[in-house]
Amino acid sequence: MAEHCENSGKPVFDKPKIELHVHLDGAFRIETILDVAKRRKITLPVEDKMRNLCTVAEPSSLKEFLGKFNHYMHVIAGDREAIKRIAYEFVETKAKEGVIYVEARYSPHLLANSGVVPIPWNQTKGDITPDEVVNLVTQGFSEGEKAFKTKVRSILCCMRHEPSWSMDVIELCKKYRNDGVVGIDLAGDESLNCESKPDHKKAFEEAVKSDVHRTVHAGEVGPPSVVKEAVDVLKAERIGHGYHTIEDEALYKKLLKDNMHFEMCPVSSKLTGACDPDFTKHPLIRFKQDKANYSLNTDDPMIFNSTLNSDYQVAQKYMGFTEEDFKRLNINAAKSCFLPTKEKEELLYQLYKAYDMVNDTSF
Repeated sequence: MAEHCENSGKPVFDKPKIELHVHLDGAFRIETILDVAKRRKITLPVEDKMRNLCTVAEPSSLKEFLGKFNHYMHVIAGDREAIKRIAYEFVETKAKEGVIYVEARYSPHLLANSGVVPIPWNQTKGDITPDEVVNLVTQGFSEGEKAFKTKVRSILCCMRHEPSWSMDVIELCKKYRNDGVVGIDLAGDESLNCESKPDHKKAFEEAVKSDVHRTVHAGEVGPPSVVKEAVDVLKAERIGHGYHTIEDEALYKKLLKDNMHFEMCPVSSKLTGACDPDFTKHPLIRFKQDKANYSLNTDDPMIFNSTLNSDYQVAQKYMGFTEEDFKRLNINAAKSCFLPTKEKEELLYQLYKAYDMVNDTSF
């Protein structure tokens, strides 16, 4: 088994965990994709071949990673029953991983199949709206939360290459803010800056004005300037990935001082080519040494054939993480989550109690 997919055996950290950066549309089950395809009469390869098509096993590129979505998104996108099902199953999966709170992100437009997901010649485009997608996902999460006792909230993604969607996304964030949606994100090709795509900036300005929480994919494969733009222009409260921030020492030190939260995804960063494939040289080690504010996350677990335990195992085996480090990063994740204050305090108390730290003031 490859070193980044050490999923067997007892988890290295078997206490309650928080996850803040995981894409719902990168967390489907292969079995579900095949099952839905059969119902919709969509022809797909057999399971083993399908699994190979949908996963990245060795370090590659972000472009190759993004190409994986073309093999399966058309099966789920635009199908009401499938969208609600994958949301429900997502909660079950996270509950099994020991996650007590997770923020799952997705593009409502991509799941609605708004004309950009390749569609086989014998299949018509989905006829559901992005609004209906959010409603269906929310229903699936809510039913899953009741069944599996893991709390899930949504972050809605704007896509860098589709600025025309961004104002729709912020309006959906506002509409569903009391029904499971806790924030907005910007994802995609980091070479597309917001100066050339002003609709993204407008959407995030509206988010600030409307008190909608903000996270931005930045510094994953892009330079520190993308992180600076996320903070200064889009007013990001958290940074998705952010590995290359450390290449700008002044920016890095400023964000450390400001207690910026970084959503780290070690396994993902290796397989997308975002970081050196040698985990012992990973930027996360610097973040740990500097006691930065960060979390550990899976990003796209189906595509990386990983679980949250994989990322924890990598951090322990190659980066020297201890149980105290894992406790600290989960407490920081809870403090940096987008829940309302009262729910955040309740979540933190759950962790302190589970970690036997109710009276510990060191964190």
